[in-house]
Amino acid sequence: MSALRDALRDLSDDVFFDLLESEEAYLLVLDVPGVSAESLEVAIEDGRVSIDAQREKDPAGDYRYLEENRSLFLEVDLPLPDDASDAGGEATVDRGVLELRLPKRGAGEETTIDVVDEDAQTG
Repeated sequence: MSALRDALRDLSDDVFFDLLESEEAYLLVLDVPGVSAESLEVAIEDGRVSIDAQREKDPAGDYRYLEENRSLFLEVDLPLPDDASDAGGEATVDRGVLELRLPKRGAGEETTIDVVDEDAQTG
């Protein structure tokens, strides 16, 4: 988990995020203003989370840019926490806020062990 925290701290100062944890999952909340589900790609591969977003920035009416400080693209590459699963992640974007849920390995899974009654087998 410390590798993920370090990577998040190393992000540009204009990238705002929250990282939350429950017993079952991690939740990364990332501000992506101007981004829609169609212009957002989230991939989990080889123990890393890759987020690529393209903001929609068309000036309204007769306006033109005099100064442009908001980047058109956002690329984030983060390590998964050691106990996070690379399967079953869920992502939603609403009003420029991305919520990425990363389940923990084994969370919510139950393993049943068959118990054999030795006395019943020998009888």
